[in-house]
Amino acid sequence: MNKTFKLLFGVSLVAGSILAGCSGNQAAAPPSAPAEQKAGEAKQTASAGKPQVFRANLTSEPSTADPGLAKDATSGAVVRATFDGLTRLDKDAKPMNSVASDVKISDDKRVYTFTIRDSKWSNGDPVTAHDFEYAWKRVLNPKLGAEYAYQLYYIKNAEKVHTGKAQATELGVKALDDKTLEVTLENPTPFFLELTAFYTYYPVDKKVAEANPNWANEAATHVSNGPFKMTGWEHKSKIVLEKNENYWDKDAVKLDRIEFAMIEDDNTALSMFDNNELDWAGQPLGGLPTDAIPSLKEAGKLVVHPKATMYWYKINTTKGPLKNAKIRKALAYAVDRQSIVDNITQVGQVPTMGMLPQSMIIKPEGYFRDNDIETAKKMLAEGMQELGVTTLPTITMSYNPTDRHKKIAEAMQDQWKRNLGIDVKLAIKEFKVHLQDLHELNYEIGRLGWNADFNDPINYLEMFRDAKTGNNDTGWEDERYKELLKQSALESDPEKRKQLFAEAEQIFMDAMPVIPLFTDVDVWVQSDKVRGVQVDGLGFIDLKWAEMVE
Repeated sequence: MNKTFKLLFGVSLVAGSILAGCSGNQAAAPPSAPAEQKAGEAKQTASAGKPQVFRANLTSEPSTADPGLAKDATSGAVVRATFDGLTRLDKDAKPMNSVASDVKISDDKRVYTFTIRDSKWSNGDPVTAHDFEYAWKRVLNPKLGAEYAYQLYYIKNAEKVHTGKAQATELGVKALDDKTLEVTLENPTPFFLELTAFYTYYPVDKKVAEANPNWANEAATHVSNGPFKMTGWEHKSKIVLEKNENYWDKDAVKLDRIEFAMIEDDNTALSMFDNNELDWAGQPLGGLPTDAIPSLKEAGKLVVHPKATMYWYKINTTKGPLKNAKIRKALAYAVDRQSIVDNITQVGQVPTMGMLPQSMIIKPEGYFRDNDIETAKKMLAEGMQELGVTTLPTITMSYNPTDRHKKIAEAMQDQWKRNLGIDVKLAIKEFKVHLQDLHELNYEIGRLGWNADFNDPINYLEMFRDAKTGNNDTGWEDERYKELLKQSALESDPEKRKQLFAEAEQIFMDAMPVIPLFTDVDVWVQSDKVRGVQVDGLGFIDLKWAEMVE
């Protein structure tokens, strides 16, 4: 192919050196607003006096706009635009000071003391250290139902608080005064400043949340502390964000307004982009029709961005024939991943036969061979014999509606029928419903991608530590697996820690509670007017520095 397409490489992060951009006890300084321009193109500037409006498609209704409850990329994009944490990630996924103007770390690396800068909530209330303490204790309150509560388990006594074995007053978080937050960890955690940039660690206005438990469900009551504030939410139709004049770093925010549509059909969204009704179509916000990928690539319009993300199908291991590990492995072995990435996704996804993406992979060759039909047939026969059955009932596989998800599901349905004689029924569910059904184990096989929250294997492994962990959704757990993860938290030697992870991943892949397909990439098209949208190597999108130029 003579024409080339844009390829933006995310920084390669290595476990153990994630915070390399930090100097001493202070996080890195904010970067200049990122911008990608075609070679030879003169830099353009925003039109003076003209409102800057960025329009994009979210594909589906966010499950929430509450940082304590956010659990998916769609909600995360809205929350990341409207809230700000102690730290914020730069374009290389390295943490920099944000609401915290300074951080001091004790010699034993267990106590972090954050200084909170002068800042306000969108309603004018001051943002204080007490808001962070309140928000974190709120997440750990089981009554909230925060599926990401385990992300706070690095904090002293957090797991005990979440499981009712300790009082909230025993949590290692204390607002010493309005401007000082002291955090004590269970063990040294080299990626903790990355975690404080994640939305589960964002503050919540205590006064607002206590007065109205449903404060985050409507634009009229939504209160945030980030670059933008929510001014409109037409459910299942549109979300409008406007520049937050109370934001501490408002001078860095160029956009006046963000308009998010919620169009499930990728072809419609791309048509709107072509008709100048959208400025951005595709990931990480939505999707692109797979049939359009070759022509967009050929025309040089397609942006491809590698990320630490796995595309997989989770399996409900608690009922029916899928309780049998050999049947689950038969399904995993009988998938032709190379065919899927060559003919459907088409933009450099890497077939991956393990649970970890390429940026943190431990066993590059994988734990089984791709498209291994003979072994799959053997596993299926042995599994059925163990169950005492001669035929399998029809299996239902669910996914949320996008063109890509549909075609991948249809390909797997066809491969399982041809290779194993298994009948599969496809079920399309609205994303919010799909997520809830996964969490309640109201499914058999269900699609879900996983964007790394930070670039370390523990971020994937800990998801499946306990059957009731918020994002497990498979019903699977293993005592040896749990013990290995506990040991890894105490291990300071990187090589020994890696060995613990390797043994844990082997246990996981022997049980096969998920069917891994490939390490994913983000693909999108954007208007030539768009500048400064930050998409990092974890797949996070940040619109703080975005702008529209003429």
